[in-house]
Amino acid sequence: MALAGAAGWTVLAVSRGEEISAAWMLAAALGSYAIAYRFYSRFIANRVLKVDKTRATPAERLDNGVDFHPTDRRVLFGHHFAAVAGAGPLVGPVLAAQMGYLPGTIWIIVGVIFAGAVQDMVTLFFSTRRDGRSLGQMARDEIGPFGGAAALIAVFAIMIILLAVLALVIVNALAHSPWGVFSIGMTIPIALFMGVYLRVLRPGRVTEVSVIGVALLLLAIVAGGWVAESSLAGTFTLEPGTLVIWMIVYGFLASVLPVWMLLAPRDYLSTFMKVGTIVLLAVGVFVALPTLKMPAVTDFASRGDGPVFAGSMFPFVFITIACGALSGFHSLVSSGTTPKMVQKETQIRMIGYGAMLTESFVAVMAMITASIIDPGLFFAINSPGGVIGTTVQSASEAVSNFGFTISPDQLAKAAADVEEASLLSRTGGAPTFALGMSEIFSAVVGGTAMKAFWYHFAIMFEALFILTTVDAGTRVGRFMLQDMLGNVHKPFKQVSWKPGVWIASAVVVGGWGYFLWVGVHDPLGGINQLFPLFGIANQLLAAVALAVCTTLLVKSGRLKWAWVTGVPLAWDVAVTLTASWQKIFSDDPRVGFFAQRDKYQAGIDSGQVLPPAKSMDDMHTVVTNSTVDGVLSALFALLIIVVIADAGRVCYRAVTRPADVKLSEAPYTESRIVAPAGLIPTAEEKAELVAAGLGPEGGVRGDGTGGQAPAGTGSR
Repeated sequence: MALAGAAGWTVLAVSRGEEISAAWMLAAALGSYAIAYRFYSRFIANRVLKVDKTRATPAERLDNGVDFHPTDRRVLFGHHFAAVAGAGPLVGPVLAAQMGYLPGTIWIIVGVIFAGAVQDMVTLFFSTRRDGRSLGQMARDEIGPFGGAAALIAVFAIMIILLAVLALVIVNALAHSPWGVFSIGMTIPIALFMGVYLRVLRPGRVTEVSVIGVALLLLAIVAGGWVAESSLAGTFTLEPGTLVIWMIVYGFLASVLPVWMLLAPRDYLSTFMKVGTIVLLAVGVFVALPTLKMPAVTDFASRGDGPVFAGSMFPFVFITIACGALSGFHSLVSSGTTPKMVQKETQIRMIGYGAMLTESFVAVMAMITASIIDPGLFFAINSPGGVIGTTVQSASEAVSNFGFTISPDQLAKAAADVEEASLLSRTGGAPTFALGMSEIFSAVVGGTAMKAFWYHFAIMFEALFILTTVDAGTRVGRFMLQDMLGNVHKPFKQVSWKPGVWIASAVVVGGWGYFLWVGVHDPLGGINQLFPLFGIANQLLAAVALAVCTTLLVKSGRLKWAWVTGVPLAWDVAVTLTASWQKIFSDDPRVGFFAQRDKYQAGIDSGQVLPPAKSMDDMHTVVTNSTVDGVLSALFALLIIVVIADAGRVCYRAVTRPADVKLSEAPYTESRIVAPAGLIPTAEEKAELVAAGLGPEGGVRGDGTGGQAPAGTGSR
């Protein structure tokens, strides 16, 4: 695997001015992932964190069947991956391809190995040791009231923005698509059936319910095509505003229902779709061997005037690829739902580090899909209408000014091949990913005649991919808000207290629902306005998570290993604060939020309507949204500086006065659960499982406890 990875990196490094196979990018990624998981993640688990399989997790100690519930590692891996893998790994790399395929690919692979997967794994470990406490609450407990309060406010506010952007991508993908709406909608009753099946009808039959669930999912996808061509198409053809309302209702229900009923089975079901499609896409790359048509590095990387997004390669490539390499949102899941369901500490490596590597692979596939299509077509799809116009002729001329060529006939044919009226200015990344996927799949199965099917299949796949992050994220937001309110009114600390559940869930969905509604009705295009703020907020949130993890490593006597999270923290802070400074103080209206606000306010004062606004109401909307984005960017940056400064103070005191250190870690309780650490049980684990009467392959017991053995037959 090391040789395969080295060969892939070598070809990517030395090839210039020629098209190379996308298979080399896959080889570089897969070889790097294998070595990192085999060695680096095991080093962190065993030497740095010292995971303990004899220690009971909160899922075992606090099991209430609602939020705390020991969950089979395979199901939990599916839930965790589905919850963290949202819009970022699909959208970010596509947009970052503007700079060329090489800068983004390096960051996706190197970043996940040394930053993203480390953050997810270490956060999950420390949250598990603290009864599944949220990131903000851990910051308050371990850093102190001042820095902790700043962290609580920053984390919750950032969470609202992240969920709004994720939901916006779904709305844009599903609007006016009866196929997508029907197929996505059907996953909800299928998940409810799976939850009842696994909990009541056939407890513990994970393989059985998986086969049934996947079969029903495939049927829902096929049936979506039938519905789109039937008289029911009008019923499932929804406007963006209507979809916003349905998204809010679904997010609320997903947050308040027991985790076993909807959230875990739906995310597990979605994982089959997600991982299965990405694996098939990788196989398609090795079979079709498409070439990378996008240059390794484009002129936009140095000029910073790209039509897809403005700004130089540093820091905006690292901000635009908001997930897949390093994502603060993941720390919320790692300190939200997952630590309340993990059976054994030894499973944290597979779930935390392994799921993040899987998401990074999704990001690599997204970069490939963006880089194998003609660069002229890429820029025609991802450039706003105000830049390239609304006709294929104007788009062709605009693209030629970027240094690439594509004829009007080629643009018209590309749209006709996927049965779309136009592909111009389909910003947001999702259509580009779908087009690249259709190129690969149609080259393997069906040819050009099947390209339209694969394109619409990919659009539906992306919506399903992202929706699972919204439902899990809403629940995590509810946990965070309850932790915050619990500092004022103690009953809120009980995460399953009914009044607290309903109140907190309503506040969370109301918050991201507002920004979602604003994004849907934004004249500049919600994704163009909110995605830069999303990227900065997401990476600032990662800075909070890495600061908390570094503080906990120092306070728990692991100072010599603090570099594991300290180095990625230093890099993340440098990138995100630079980006924040530019978004706040840049005088370029394409980069700075306040500069953009001043430009449109001047237009209002002079009575001019500036494109792409179509009315004076649109102009006022742009001014309002730009002001809100700028203020939030400044607020987030200020809060993060406070958190990091206070964390530094705490670390200094822990080093100089170790006797005064206080940790909020839950006391040790011996575990009675017997379960493997990884996907495949080792010989030793099989013997333990057999001794506990659980069978050599592991899994959950018939009572659904996730492998909880009778007294006296624990793993020790």
